[in-house]
Amino acid sequence: MAIKRVSSVISFLLILLLGTEVSALDPLKVELKEDAAAKKVEVFVDGKLFTAYIFSEGLSKPVLWPVISPAGNSVTRGYPLAPVAGDRVDHPHHVGVWFNYGDVNGLDFWNNSGVIAADKAAAYGTIRHGNLEKIKNGRKDAEMRVSNEWVDSGGNKILDEKTTFRFLANEKLRIIDRTTTLTAVSSDVRFPDNKEGLYAIRVSTELELPMSGSVEVTDQEGRVGWVPAADRSAVSGNYLGSNGLSGADVWGTRGKWMKLSGTINGEAVSVMIIDHPSNPGYPAYWHARGYGLFAVNNLGQKALSGGKNELNFSLNQGKSVTFRYRLLVSSGELTTGQINKLVKSFVCCRKSKLISKEW
Repeated sequence: MAIKRVSSVISFLLILLLGTEVSALDPLKVELKEDAAAKKVEVFVDGKLFTAYIFSEGLSKPVLWPVISPAGNSVTRGYPLAPVAGDRVDHPHHVGVWFNYGDVNGLDFWNNSGVIAADKAAAYGTIRHGNLEKIKNGRKDAEMRVSNEWVDSGGNKILDEKTTFRFLANEKLRIIDRTTTLTAVSSDVRFPDNKEGLYAIRVSTELELPMSGSVEVTDQEGRVGWVPAADRSAVSGNYLGSNGLSGADVWGTRGKWMKLSGTINGEAVSVMIIDHPSNPGYPAYWHARGYGLFAVNNLGQKALSGGKNELNFSLNQGKSVTFRYRLLVSSGELTTGQINKLVKSFVCCRKSKLISKEW
């Protein structure tokens, strides 16, 4: 009976998310497949790749990459894993979708990447994949649980991470619910106020905001060069925040959600992140940049608010904190009414287990 009730809630959620025009759409089958040799877990929707959880040695943290829209277009930048022509080549630590922070006991987890010089490595932290705790495939959704370790350059553990991903989909929508619990292991852990965080996606060229000047990009042969920003005709992105602000004005503002819309190969696409009221610092500040970084930061307030607010978060040894987010990719524009339903369903449905419990 409990299983039937959960399935009914999932179906009802997917009907509500995009309003009446897609009310007849049924949930699609989501399936997870582990590839131990490649160190990834691929996520398929109706037999087609949606995303993959990747934890190979060359990464400084596990990531979801690529993330593919309902019509088959990547909403994530290819660089640095698989650059495509037109990709910006800045910020090599911006890979797919990730969760980390710029100051954890003085270590920078956000900016770490494979290009950090050996003599500077001691200033950075790494998130190591630990174990794949669970994979659960169902008719209407799929779930994965992982355990990770936040360590310093010497491999000393600072935080234990437990994360649950839940994936849902229909013909017009893809959903990733993330629940992450961090536990201070060997000592107290400080998260001083820092703008580099917390949950982020680096989007494709098409979802950047139009701008002036020159841009450093790759060409068809993978060579790096500079092109006038005005020549990048495919760029079509625009932000809209829950506070009503749009475009580049959203950076450093506070809100319950943020949407980024644009067109990729003729498909109207919206990428949206929703903050959860149980998160510290809710509603979060948005570290959302025009060049393609789209991040929600609950802990970094001082720089993002211009000094008006400050949050220096900490965990005593043995204590935990949980962060919950929903990331969505829709084919077609999301209206304000649809967004409000979508946010409400995320906030209300913890008891239905659409957001996994802490463990």
